Amino acid sequence: MRPSDGAYVLFEGVVRNHHEGKAVESIFYDAYRPMAEKEIARIVDEVQRANADVAIAVVHRLGHLLVGDVSIAIVAASPHRAEAFAACRTIIDRIKETVPIWKKERGPGGEEWVGWQGKC
Repeated sequence: MRPSDGAYVLFEGVVRNHHEGKAVESIFYDAYRPMAEKEIARIVDEVQRANADVAIAVVHRLGHLLVGDVSIAIVAASPHRAEAFAACRTIIDRIKETVPIWKKERGPGGEEWVGWQGKC
């Protein structure tokens, strides 16, 4: 908490009960942890350098998560809300695009790896 901050924005990504028309009961997240942590740190650093007044923290969980569990939390603090909201949006979008975290969805029909194409 900084005295100059007028906004704190928290984004939580939550496991939902469906994906592309299929029921989802749980998700298993896996990653090559050293590479994933390095890429998340790079993204945070880039966003902070572009927005010097924004402070950012990110946590992405791995392992087995149930519907309703939080899989990722991003917090951004800044003097004004627009910058904090923009930082959260930019970070989640970049994480989804470039961080090597893979997910296996489990539903009534079995398990399936999803969203991993091109992330190696």
